[in-house]
Amino acid sequence: MRLVIQRVSEAAVRVDGEVVGEIRRGFMVLVGVEHGDTEADVDWLAAKTAGLRVFDDEAGVMNRSIADVGGEVLAVSQFTLTASTRKGNRPSYIRAAGHDVAVPLYESYCRKLETLLGRPTRQGRFGADMKVSLVNDGPVTIIIDSKLRE
Repeated sequence: MRLVIQRVSEAAVRVDGEVVGEIRRGFMVLVGVEHGDTEADVDWLAAKTAGLRVFDDEAGVMNRSIADVGGEVLAVSQFTLTASTRKGNRPSYIRAAGHDVAVPLYESYCRKLETLLGRPTRQGRFGADMKVSLVNDGPVTIIIDSKLRE
């Protein structure tokens, strides 16, 4: 699984003009699920997300987690994170997991974050044509790949 985590001052996702998920200060998380991903990947990534220290402390040093600052999370599924661009100019998405695997793992990631943070994880709509807007705070953008954890 791959995550792109952006520290935001606000973020929202719309489907057909309707806001389906919206947050203030926190993380906008793009979630890509690949063939072979498991609940172990979900557990590791949820813990990493909850513990990631990228919010400023009193001295202006990125030393606080989203839990420390009471931030919110908006998680949006994004199969294009699995793209391979090795050959040619048209990305290949062959590594992307199908709905039968990706949906349960994406939803599990969201639930585990809710448990770890003690607040709801806002979500996009899996498989929908979504319009995402955000204000990246910093900018701070972190990429985490569960395949690179060891």
